[in-house]
Formats: sequence, C-alpha cells, structure tokens
Amino acid sequence: MKLATFRRGGVHPDDMKRLSKDRKLERLPMPEELIVSMSQHLGAPATLVKKKGDPVARGEVIGTASGYISADVHSPADGVIAEIRRVRVQSGAVADAAVIKCSPEQSDPWTEKHDWQKMPKEDLLELVRSMGIVGMGGATFPTSVKLTVPMGRSVEALVINGVECEPYLTSDYRLMVERPDEVLEGIMVAAAIVDPGRIILAIEANKMDAVELLSRKASEHGYPISVMPLKVKYPQGDEKQLLKATIGREVPSGKLPLDVGAVVCNLGTCNALYEAAVYHKPLIERVITVSGESIVEPKNIIAPIGTKFSDLIAYCKGEKDDAVSLVAGGPMMGFDVYDDGTPMVKGSGGLLSLPELVDDFSAPCVLCGKCVQHCPMGLMPNRMFRNIKYGNYQAAIDLGLMDCKECGCCAYTCPSHLPLVQGFKLGKKMGRKKK
Repeated sequence: MKLATFRRGGVHPDDMKRLSKDRKLERLPMPEELIVSMSQHLGAPATLVKKKGDPVARGEVIGTASGYISADVHSPADGVIAEIRRVRVQSGAVADAAVIKCSPEQSDPWTEKHDWQKMPKEDLLELVRSMGIVGMGGATFPTSVKLTVPMGRSVEALVINGVECEPYLTSDYRLMVERPDEVLEGIMVAAAIVDPGRIILAIEANKMDAVELLSRKASEHGYPISVMPLKVKYPQGDEKQLLKATIGREVPSGKLPLDVGAVVCNLGTCNALYEAAVYHKPLIERVITVSGESIVEPKNIIAPIGTKFSDLIAYCKGEKDDAVSLVAGGPMMGFDVYDDGTPMVKGSGGLLSLPELVDDFSAPCVLCGKCVQHCPMGLMPNRMFRNIKYGNYQAAIDLGLMDCKECGCCAYTCPSHLPLVQGFKLGKKMGRKKK
C-alpha cells in the first residue's frame, strides 16, 4: 500500500506506543481534590465566577469566557470550593484556579439523549461554545471559533486528525478502537456545522486496526467519511503537515487552514463533540496516557480536568527508582514538570515519567545542516538560533521564526544537543516584546 505523507523534513523517532497501546481505558476514581485552572485554552483565561466556600455541581459553569478567543470552564465534580489561588499549569501559564474539595458521592446528570440532527447549525455551534470545548490535541484553540465559517467562505475538506504522531501517546488510539461509533458521530457533528465538501479521517499506519475498524463502521452507518492511512512520520499531526499529506495543500505563512478551504479537528475533540451534542455534557474530563519507561504500570485513563499529576501517577502504581524527568505531553513538544501537584488541563494528552536518556550537555554548532534538512517548515534553525543567541531577534524573525512550530525535529537530530526549541520560544517572546 502506498501511503501519503508530507514531503519536506520530519523525523522517525521510536514511537514507544507499545508501552500503553493495549491498555484499555480506565476511569480514575474521583480524587479528593481537583485544581481547576481558568487557563484551560489558547487565548484569554476564563473569568472565575465563584468564590471560596461556594458549593458547585458537576458540569456547572465556574469560569466564563473573557473574550472571543476564550472558553467557559465547568466544574468536573460535585463539591465545595475550598480555596481560590494562582497556579502554574504545564505550559508555564499562571492563572486563577478553583480548588474543589470533591463530595464522596458524585452525580451523573448526562443520561438523557438529545437529537442534535434536528438542531440548526447556529444552535449547534452555540452548544459547542457553551460546553467549553477546545482542541484536545494540545493547541486548545476554542472549537466553536475553529468551526465558525465566515460569510462567503466554504469548507472543501474537513480533516480529522487521528494521527497521534507523538511517541508514547495512545489516548486517541484507544478512543478509536473502544468508542468508534461515538467518535464517528462526533465527526458528523462537526460536519453538520461546517458543511464540508468531503470528510477525511487521517490515521497513521501504525494503527491499521483502527483504520479497518473505523472504515467498516463508517460504511455501516452510511457516513461519508473517507478513512486515510498515512505513512508513520513525525510531525504529521501538525495541521499544516497534515493538510499537505491529505489534500496536498500548503497553508501560507501567517494564514489558517480555512484559507485553503479546510478545517482540521482533533479526534479527541470529536469525542467531546459527541458528548456535547448527544448528552449536552461539557468538557470536564478527558483521556490521558500515563506512560514512560519509569512508570510502573502505564495506562490510558479517563480523568477529570484538574486532577493532579501525583494522583495519576499513584493510580499507575507510582514511578520506578530510575525516574528523572516528568513530562506533560509528548517527549517532542511536551513540557518538563517540576511539581507533580500540577493539575491536568483540557489539552493534557499525556504524562510521561522517563529515566535519564541523554547526557545533559551541549557543544558548539558543527554546521552539519541536519536541523535544516529535517525542518518540516523549510526553515534554517541553525541561523535563527545563532541570531537569538546574540540578541538579534528581528533577524531571526526575518528568517521565519514565527513560522516555527516548535516540533523539536531540529533538536532531535542535532549532534551538539543545542537547546534549539527553547531558544526559539525565547526568540518569539523577546521579538514580541521588542515590537
């Protein structure tokens, strides 16, 4: 079988999915305490509308969107707000958070099904907004904004990202093989809103059982969904690379997928869309992969938003003695976490406990050109990094710094172990400050 992929750059790290791929979904018992940050999404943090001592019900709004690029935050549990405090989430953002002391008994108000197919697309879009759904692949862009098609524009292709190209992570895979009907119906919810010319579900070839299962299920339901297997290659999950692989179109610098007639939606987000449309259930929980060589028992866990990383690790029987790094997300684009009391957010797809993998050193650039060869955006990481190192931020921006996806391909292939991605993050921040 000839498999599609993007052509320029990319790498082939060991996917390490074998550690958790066969671990079926398990529901985490409700923790005694949840820390629900108001910074759950890209854009402005939500405005906390509760105060200390207030009782909260599961699914109740506790934070309202404070702008167009923002999203509501709901309580993941029945309980009482024990404290309001500032917390730092995995991305480094600091925001207000509600510390919820959870009740021993939890309600389940989402048992009645609703016929979403009779709803006008405007009402369906408003439902998505009110349920606080954001992109669950990591970017956390508010889904209601992504699915809003401006007047006079049309969507030629709705592309569903089931690639999950980050090593170790298997949460989307488990959703595909355990909840195929729900995932497919969630895709049709998105399709009902954007009215695309065609629907493509992209899955990498290391999940061929999911490709076959979803193809068969889509045919049984009569859904016009084309399931497309892709070559295994990182970072194919990035929406720009995904569109190159699936529809052969390149999103210009500074533009969005809609500018080339496409909308990209993550598969986990589609599962949230299903729960929102069918049960009117807000985004208060998600599947997170807890894995890594230093986790005693890797798992795929359905956990409430706001669960502390320490509770997830404890549910997996703890860490081994060789544990050195705790990484939120995947190893390529994730964040080192130094406090296991950090709470998970809507974009938390993985938590990895890793041993010491490489020596912590860096050497001068040897001008080998590997970073240029493997950059999927066609940039020159070596020159950008050199300009940032000497404070020439505008020169780095002129070389395309703002187009960098921070995917880590350059750092992965660098024989000098230069902190390239960290440098690009700094360069972007300092460049914006200069402006």
